This record gives sequence, structure tokens and C-alpha cells, in this order.
Amino acid sequence: MLDTDFSRLPDPGPEVFTAPLNKPAHVGADWLEPAQHAYGPDEDAVWDELFARQLQILPGRAASAFLAGLDKLDLGRGGVPEFGRLSEELGALTGWSVVPVPMLIPDHVFFWHLANRRFPAGNFIRSRDSFDYIQEPDVFHDVFGHVPMLADPVYADYMQEYGRAGWKAMRYNRLKALGALYWYTVEFGLILEEAGLRAYGAGILSGPTEAVYCLEAQSPNRIMLNVDRVMRTDYVIDDLQPSYFVIDSFQELYHDTVERDFDRLYRSLAPGFTYANTAVIDIDDVLHRGTQEYGLRGGRGSGAKPV
Repeated sequence: MLDTDFSRLPDPGPEVFTAPLNKPAHVGADWLEPAQHAYGPDEDAVWDELFARQLQILPGRAASAFLAGLDKLDLGRGGVPEFGRLSEELGALTGWSVVPVPMLIPDHVFFWHLANRRFPAGNFIRSRDSFDYIQEPDVFHDVFGHVPMLADPVYADYMQEYGRAGWKAMRYNRLKALGALYWYTVEFGLILEEAGLRAYGAGILSGPTEAVYCLEAQSPNRIMLNVDRVMRTDYVIDDLQPSYFVIDSFQELYHDTVERDFDRLYRSLAPGFTYANTAVIDIDDVLHRGTQEYGLRGGRGSGAKPV
């Protein structure tokens, strides 16, 4: 059985279902790179262009906490941020740091870093050939999309508690369910602010199309977050989301997860998902029931318009 000593890297064991990843020879069990990549002028220019594009789109669409974090950390000072300096500034705000990793890392390693207030960020930036869409998160997605939210104290605590929750998910072999919670909050979450719906998920905030689509399109569902329901819900990783889940506040998100009896929940969960990513079910508090037109027309692969 896994212990809960968060200072030690957990060993999930062969009985826990995890994605097979080949660890590069130059990194250790923690998957940390020896140093941050030294970005050249062309790579810095890619960051600057991506940054400028997002700043044209996000005012009035991004959560106020994200915009405040972006301002506090001054991520637009030019080029890819240096992780040492960024970690000092973020550490002074909420005790978090940013650490470089070569690629997607195993779940148990990711949980361990989060549990210790370290955010793993990809040690590379996309090429111009993949300027609009990348399958694996790069430094722009990870730092621009995720790190400003870590300047918010309540959200920063949520992320640490999420990492700690990974120990229990491994114990019950329910990493997929916990992954759904991450997907629908940290990556693609919406929040209902006084001024209206806003996005706080990094998968939304780091790309131009979804930042508009998630709030303004008729296709997707927008449903108030229910943690138990979300952890039973499938998700799509390579296209715009058919459904988004909305919170009232980060305090609510923190309490609804930290105070949840996950032992009882995991014992009741099936190994697979119960609900499709397009589903609207009878317990849902629905803000907008989507037409699903974008997906029905074939989604990204068909060239369908994100309407």
C-alpha cells in the first residue's frame, strides 16, 4: 500500500494502470532536466508572438485571477521566462516553483511534484509548423497557461491538494477518474464571475480558438461543476471540448475536492467512464445545453467551423 509521505516519490507498482512512457536516459526518477533549455532568438520570438496573440483575445474572456497573475509575474517581459527568476517571484507569492521536464511525465511523478508545490513545465517550445496546435504541451502552454493561476493562493493550494490526491487514486487504481477532474478544471475549467463566464483552464488560455469557442459558441455544453459527475465523464484530448464545467469560485473548487470522501467515491467508480463527453444528465445544473454541431460535423479533422 502506498504511504502518504509526500516527500518521497511514490511507487505505483505494476497493478496500477498508467500510460507507458520511455524515460530519457539523461533524467533521473524525478524526470527533471539538469537545466532549463537555453532558448535562442528564434525560439524567444515564437514565445513573444504567441504571447501577443493571446493578449489580443483574453481580456474579457480570461478569469480575473489569471490576468492578475500574468501581471504579477510579468510574463511578457520578452522571450521564454527564465525558470529560476520565475520561481523566485512565484515562490514569494504562493511558495510554488517551476521545474523543467523533457516531455509528458508519468502520473505518479507529476502528482509528486504538485504535492511539493513544483509545477513541471516542458523544456521546449513549439515550432512555427505547429504554431496553432501541438499534441504535447510545450513551455508556452505550461508557463503561460498554468503558471499565472498559481499566483492565486486558493488555486495554488488546490493544485497542491490535487497532487496529494494522486496517492489515493493510485491506491484504488483510479488515475483515469482523477485525470478527468484535472482535465475539466485545471485544463478546461470555466468560472462564473460577476462580469460573466470566464476561462481559467490552461488548455483554453494558451490557444486562440478555444478561448472564444468555450464562452461564445453554441456547440458545447456549459454545466456547473459536480466533482463526482466529472470524475465519471470521458474527455477528448485532440479537439475542442464538447462540454465545459463551471465553478462559482476557487474556494468552492478547493472545498468540493479537499473535503470529498474520495475513498468512498473510488469504491463506487467503475474502471471506465460512465458518461460521454457530450452527455447532459438529469442531475446537471445546465447553463447552456449545446447543439454539438461542431462535433457532429466532424470536428477538427473535417475542417468544421467551431460554432
